[in-house]
Amino acid sequence: MELTAEQVAQYERDGFLIFPDLFSAEEVAVLRSEVERVSRIDSEMVVREGDDGAVKIMFRLHEEDGETASTAFRAAARTSRVLRAAQQCLRDDNVYMHHSKLNMKAAIEGSAWPWHQDFHSWHLDGIAEPNMTTMTVMLTEATPMNGCMYVLPGSHEVGRTNPRWDDSTAYNLWAATPGDMKEFMSQHAEPVAITGGPGTAAIFHCNLLHASGHNLSAEDRWQIFFCFNQCKNRPTDVENPRPEYVRSQNWAPLKVAAEDGILTAS
Repeated sequence: MELTAEQVAQYERDGFLIFPDLFSAEEVAVLRSEVERVSRIDSEMVVREGDDGAVKIMFRLHEEDGETASTAFRAAARTSRVLRAAQQCLRDDNVYMHHSKLNMKAAIEGSAWPWHQDFHSWHLDGIAEPNMTTMTVMLTEATPMNGCMYVLPGSHEVGRTNPRWDDSTAYNLWAATPGDMKEFMSQHAEPVAITGGPGTAAIFHCNLLHASGHNLSAEDRWQIFFCFNQCKNRPTDVENPRPEYVRSQNWAPLKVAAEDGILTAS
């Protein structure tokens, strides 16, 4: 896949692009099967919440080694539909994956994610510039009812905000303050719900403000996130760095691979 000049300009203006049906039903079925397999693994890279220990997040699905390594997700990350789009949005062919994660928002109990910018955490990882982007792919239908992601168009232009530490979810993060969000929402277009069926994807800037609500539906919502960085923007050393599975040290440039890699994964 090659983005048009108009799409790249739209990404730079709005901070995101949406791609309906980017992956086929057959590809999604393979990826969902991998989710079922990896969710049974006992690992610090598989984060759980709730009384029943339901999986909240799974990390590091894109690598060749490690407990959660998945050939199918590795292939998905290297299709031109994902990797080439990231290269174009970053205007750099030399990119690596800072981390990958799969969010599993459980039916009825799946918790909300407050408004935040991903670069809050990534800057603390030692990354100097907000030249990063994330491609997310829906593995189940995403709707407002089941806690889909919302983005605030153009908000990446405000730069890095002054966040507060939010520990209200199973995966704590730096979140935008309510006062800041009220101001930002008065200055930008209405938030956009990133909705669609399985296989729908979106790519968004690391400073784009985004959030998601509780899953009030009777079905789980699954979504994979591939987070890309320019190789030249890799982290510098910091005190007490986060684990490798969220702060990758594999900075080798990624190469676009076969488009049918998910279906031929073994």
